[in-house]
Amino acid sequence: MAEPFRGRIELDVRDFEQDWTPYVQPQAPEGAPNVLMIVWDDVGYGAMDVFGGPIETPTMRRIAEQGLRYSNFHTTALCSPTRSSLLTGRNATSNGMACITEGAAGFPGFSGRIPFENGLLSEVLSERGWNSYAVGKWHLTPAEESDPSSWKARWPLGRGFERFYGFLGGETNQWYPDLIEDNHGVEPPRTPDEGYHLSSDLADKAIRFIRDAKAIAPEKPWFTYFCPGCGHAPHHVDEEWINRYRGRFDEGYEAIRESILARQKEIGLLPDDVEASPINPHGEPDVTGPAGQAWPGLDFVRPWDSLDEDERKLFIRMAEVFAGFVTFTDHEIGRLIDYLEESEQLDDTIIVVVSDNGSSAEGGPNGSFNENKFFNNLPDSVEENLKRIDELGGPTSYNHYNTGWAWAFDTPFPYWKRFAGYEGGTADPCIVSWPSGLKARGVRDQYVHAVDVVPTLYEMLDVDPPETLKGFTQSEIEGESFATSFGDPAAPGRETQFYSMLGQRSITTGVGSPTPCTRRSRAGATSSRTSGSSTTLQRIGRSRAIWPLRTPSC
Repeated sequence: MAEPFRGRIELDVRDFEQDWTPYVQPQAPEGAPNVLMIVWDDVGYGAMDVFGGPIETPTMRRIAEQGLRYSNFHTTALCSPTRSSLLTGRNATSNGMACITEGAAGFPGFSGRIPFENGLLSEVLSERGWNSYAVGKWHLTPAEESDPSSWKARWPLGRGFERFYGFLGGETNQWYPDLIEDNHGVEPPRTPDEGYHLSSDLADKAIRFIRDAKAIAPEKPWFTYFCPGCGHAPHHVDEEWINRYRGRFDEGYEAIRESILARQKEIGLLPDDVEASPINPHGEPDVTGPAGQAWPGLDFVRPWDSLDEDERKLFIRMAEVFAGFVTFTDHEIGRLIDYLEESEQLDDTIIVVVSDNGSSAEGGPNGSFNENKFFNNLPDSVEENLKRIDELGGPTSYNHYNTGWAWAFDTPFPYWKRFAGYEGGTADPCIVSWPSGLKARGVRDQYVHAVDVVPTLYEMLDVDPPETLKGFTQSEIEGESFATSFGDPAAPGRETQFYSMLGQRSITTGVGSPTPCTRRSRAGATSSRTSGSSTTLQRIGRSRAIWPLRTPSC
């Protein structure tokens, strides 16, 4: 209800008394920092070198060296659910995002529509005096509302962002993307022959948005939500970047997992006695369900020593393509970071880097020249893929690596994206940096979930989330700030978190208190270097399997 008018209106305008002063735009607190949230896509825990992986990401290392790496960060095993949590601080089911938007259904938590009672970080900060930009992947608009002629209340500009440039769906062609600028479709500014690639385009646009705003209001802070299409399929990149990895994956994914695990221990991400999960830990593909159901034909790893020479050649090339794709995109993000440093904004910018879920196994055990086969449950053959091996990564391909690399890039965990009961699906990289405001460096082991990012940012920005936003009474924020861990490595983390995705359910509990304990590592070994206790209970049909989870190290 509107407030009553408290001024005075008389016959003579000279006797008028106004009720309010001239409108002034919201002003952020003096010296308020910028916020840059970088959300990688399908980049597993052990893929990037900054988390022990074989893929070079100097920009991510640069950010990590100015801040903290969180070794125990978790998501929801799929992109739309995680992204909804990263922007609202609420669980995916509370956001109506219990699955990707294309999987919306008429059940609680499955609407595919984030309620307006669950305000986004962009909506809150825009009303507090920050500029706000979304660049890259969105995947939070219901599929039936994604047409440019449709209602746009759940497009980025309808949820608090002032500018948007990117794509609305879960993936797009990196050479010929389906682009939206603000509220309308646009064509890419160049062709691949003219040097176009989406990762470069997104970096250009983010720099332009920030530069334009600073030219008009240099003191105004901004929030940029930057989401490259990488490393979601299709894995597209110039051959120059692919060839940088010639020979780097020749030893195969089983051997590479061992070297990744060793580096993770050196960095301090994992205790020294942790063992990597075994290949096909349930005995797939031969294991059956309680009613004799066959293991899903696309969800197992072919052992490296079972492959012939041609198969190894093909799979090696697929890994080289993916690695080149990630390194190239890291390079393009580096241009954005360079701009911030050159314009003297980097020191006053909070940077949060995460991936939205574990590595993707949508290429199946043989990899795929055309990832769309996976979504139609069609297996790929090595023979067909080999015929076009030289096209992988190019404009004629829509490619995805095989499950072996998904497993390797999720080291040390079992399984991958879509698996809600295993850390291969839910454990992901997380980096937090703020050069002028966060002096701590190194690794933190607190158990943290995607829902915790928003309340942490609110605390860092000294922002109290509103009770009412755009006329909607706001729901409770379900995440918990982990800002106390910045200065205190022993600070408690999240105690309990549930996971639910595609028929799999799990819960972790008792992981927040950093007190000495003994726990079982992934391969069943006993460790005394860790603290807390946790168990994940996973259901597949009516069967039940327990797989121990990590807990914070002392």
